[in-house]
Amino acid sequence: MSASNPRDEAADARLAAEIDADVSAEHIGAVYAKALLGAADKAGSLDETIEELDSLVRDVLDRLPQLEQVFSSALVGHEDKAALLDRLLADKASPLVLNFLKVLARHGRLDVLRTVYRQAKAQYDVLRGVVRVDFRTAAPVTQAVIDQVQNRLRSLLGGQPVVEHHTVPGLIGGAVVRVGDTIYDGSIATQLENLREQMIDRSVHEIQSRRDRFRPPAGD
Repeated sequence: MSASNPRDEAADARLAAEIDADVSAEHIGAVYAKALLGAADKAGSLDETIEELDSLVRDVLDRLPQLEQVFSSALVGHEDKAALLDRLLADKASPLVLNFLKVLARHGRLDVLRTVYRQAKAQYDVLRGVVRVDFRTAAPVTQAVIDQVQNRLRSLLGGQPVVEHHTVPGLIGGAVVRVGDTIYDGSIATQLENLREQMIDRSVHEIQSRRDRFRPPAGD
């Protein structure tokens, strides 16, 4: 039996630590997201709060990566971060969202703000019965096909599916449906292929019917 490589063991330990950190961050984000949505629901501003989070990530964090670094830095105290939040968002964010961000700052959790946002969106979807579906095909499909997929998945998933379609050339199997961590590339993909063939057959039939309609009778 060969001796283990210390370098491999160190790499494995680092990977395990990173995975544990990711899991911990997701858990922490879920807890804070639940608290925020609970407060927003009680205030009757659930939809508005989600819209604010969307804007915060899209218009602030995505456009100002240096600011996100400041939020995540342990070298910047929570009081300084709170003051920065006031300067940036006092006239833009609602008191509920601004106070929530200050709570994150006070507890040293602004570094998981994006995770909180992602978890809040997921929990918000659950509250509305929305199921996010990632639908990928090797070739472009029409909106009619996407609508058909959405209708088929509605009864299967027991919620309101929101289908996001992406074309991925060379995709093995031709079609893949992902719901969360679950990938349907067997029976669902077969159903989608059958649906595609049915639509093609229907189109051919309609074209043939129109051609027959305008074809002069035999012998004329």
